[in-house]
Amino acid sequence: MSGELADKVAVITGGASGLGEGLVRRFHAEGAKVLFGDIDSEAGAALAADLGANARFIETDVSDIEQVGRLVSTAVEDLGGLHVMVNNAGVSGKMFLKFLDDDLADFHHVMAVNVHAVMAGTRDAARHMSEHGGGSIINLTSIGGIQAGGGVMTYRASKAAVIQFTKCAAIDLAHWEVRVNAIAPGNIRTAIVRKSATGEDLERLEQFEEKIRAQMRNDRPLKREGTVEDVAEAALYLATDRSRYVTGTVLPIDGGTVAGKVIVRKEKKVDAAGP
Repeated sequence: MSGELADKVAVITGGASGLGEGLVRRFHAEGAKVLFGDIDSEAGAALAADLGANARFIETDVSDIEQVGRLVSTAVEDLGGLHVMVNNAGVSGKMFLKFLDDDLADFHHVMAVNVHAVMAGTRDAARHMSEHGGGSIINLTSIGGIQAGGGVMTYRASKAAVIQFTKCAAIDLAHWEVRVNAIAPGNIRTAIVRKSATGEDLERLEQFEEKIRAQMRNDRPLKREGTVEDVAEAALYLATDRSRYVTGTVLPIDGGTVAGKVIVRKEKKVDAAGP
């Protein structure tokens, strides 16, 4: 590691597992003081203990934007500032095989976590950054917010909202050298779906998810699977001065999925016996 975030303070929401854990580990390895929040207090405390110095966990439910603000204020007051804010926490909502069966009962919760918390985290971080020389804000969206498709309609709508908000905030906050960008992962295995169902529903939805992933593999130009580390590497770039002239962008980490459909090429057969 090169220590690119030495002497920097970073706040990461949803940092106890999945993509968030990867972000926490990478930023910490690069020298940042990392304050992260999550509703999973056991996993969060374990991760902080594993990383040791310069890693701190606060149990946080981002659906309550006051708790998002507490993360920001704690970083400023206890760690000495805030240079990077990553609004990563997200939920998929309940999955249905058909939209006609969706009761939309989880709409307000999904929007609270995936959109409202992102807006609050961006605002609260920018209030400090605007008075202290700027900073970098990174919002996690999804290729589901870029590319239309069936299923998880509320989730897709929430992630599309994050993209539009990110661009608008980037324009508004550029005056204070606060950069706002989004990362859109695609087909990277985390536990987000498993957290949305239990029992028999979980088994059925995991089978459905696997079918979706198989289709995504077929549609993806790059054939290797994406990893949590791929997302963390992109976030590191956006967090550092290497991207000092980059704002308002949406960076897909998806193996080329949203670029377009795969071209199927048939290999020409060669007759070993010759003409």
